[in-house]
Amino acid sequence: MSSKPTQAAAQARMPRQIPFIIANEGCERFSFYGMRNILTTFLAVAFFSNLPKEMAESEAKDIFHIFVAGVYFFPLLGGWISDRFFGKYRTIFWVSIIYCIGHACLAFFEDQPTGFYFGLFLIALGSGGIKPLVASFMGDQFNQQNKHLARLAFDAFYWIINFGSFFASLLMPKLLEGWGPAKWWGLSAASVAFGLPGILMALATLCLVAGRKRFIMVPPAPPDPNSFSRVVRTALTAPGDGFLGRNLALLGVLLALGAVGLIPFAGWTGGKDIVIALCLALVSLLFFGGLGAWMQLDRARGPHPDEAVDGVRSVLRILVIFALVTPFWSLFDQKASTWVFQAGLMAKPDWFSPAQMQALNPALVMLLIPLNNVVIFPALRRRGIEFSQLSRMGLGIALAGASWIAAGSMQLVLDAGHEVNIVWQVLPYALLTAGEVLVSATGLEFAYSQAPAAMKGVIMSFWSLAVTIGNLWVLLVNLTVRRPAVDEAIVQTGMSVAAFQMFFFAGFAFAAALAFRAVAKHYRMVDNYRAS
Repeated sequence: MSSKPTQAAAQARMPRQIPFIIANEGCERFSFYGMRNILTTFLAVAFFSNLPKEMAESEAKDIFHIFVAGVYFFPLLGGWISDRFFGKYRTIFWVSIIYCIGHACLAFFEDQPTGFYFGLFLIALGSGGIKPLVASFMGDQFNQQNKHLARLAFDAFYWIINFGSFFASLLMPKLLEGWGPAKWWGLSAASVAFGLPGILMALATLCLVAGRKRFIMVPPAPPDPNSFSRVVRTALTAPGDGFLGRNLALLGVLLALGAVGLIPFAGWTGGKDIVIALCLALVSLLFFGGLGAWMQLDRARGPHPDEAVDGVRSVLRILVIFALVTPFWSLFDQKASTWVFQAGLMAKPDWFSPAQMQALNPALVMLLIPLNNVVIFPALRRRGIEFSQLSRMGLGIALAGASWIAAGSMQLVLDAGHEVNIVWQVLPYALLTAGEVLVSATGLEFAYSQAPAAMKGVIMSFWSLAVTIGNLWVLLVNLTVRRPAVDEAIVQTGMSVAAFQMFFFAGFAFAAALAFRAVAKHYRMVDNYRAS
């Protein structure tokens, strides 16, 4: 009897519909990274050319990180709509249409800030709206008999992301400089550079439609009287002695209102300041609301079945893991802003664009994923060394910190007036990419496998939200170092602001890695794949 599941698993095949999902993701990622990787360079030159170089780069970086924060915030909306109303496939399809319109705006309004920024908003809405759904939609194609193949599919999924990113990183900076169609046909370089990603996004949508008859469509969950939000509300409002949890949740609400209400009084008048305030409000609600619900969760037993209450506690435990990953994203996303501008200061061939250095990241990912799965981890396993999902993620955060130590060291040399060849930037890229493979590729599988069946879209949204919070940390640090008192204190250290920030973020990552390891020791893994 015990051999039957093993035989079924051995005979299981990769679902035939998986290639359509992977092709969709590859084209979509080319479109996203194609415009993303040239965004800071374009903004600094196109819309802030009247400012001094350092200020123009700073403003461009802020807009870039606001955009990325938006991209990873809107998964909350996409996940909720999918789980409650339309299902994953229909949500992905219709939001992809919005995504395509956003790309069109960038191509047509490359010299008009209002239209261009509206296009960025639509891309953030589109990319963010489908982000948690494509990975979880792929997970829906597996069951208990073939779930052992899901890891290969998720790795292939992450590999194709970087395949698209690699070619986009090489090609788009040259298109922005006027290479190719812009030169041959007399078109605007920016229109071509932002138009090609739109064509790839349209192709991604067509790939999704082509596989629609083969997909397993898991319907949206019906209204659930024992849903996550209802259990949490019962826990916080149930009568009884001791209301510390309720008071903590109330504190979160008050802090959120305070963050928004202080905008006009703190001198925050720009769009980026409002985004910072809204992100801080969200963090306050999640942290204190989640902590308060955890403390009073047993009060929901009785009005709700034990399995619903235990499911909510499981979700809250997952969110703690996600929160500790946010520092990694604050380091990772600056490779498309801070590291690009650092590359501009380095010695390099005349034909090489600083933004093209980003192609190294996806190239290394495509090498490291098969190397890890075929060589490194099997070799360690044969020696009795097994890395769990969480141990891999903790190590990845620490490697990201090491990459910023390397970048900061090079910045010190540049600040001293010495020449640094751009080849040296390979070292931080290699360390950061090794960390990315361990954190992000593993995190996709972790998020899906740990999510309760009724909340897979929303949990994947929270995984994406970690990136929003990571970019919030970047915005807060940038805002802080612009204050005269802080700037003067940094000068007293003998380092430039750029170098100081690099070492600060490295320390931030190391502290997060230690906290992650401590929490991971007590995390109990669960299995939430479909039964059939």
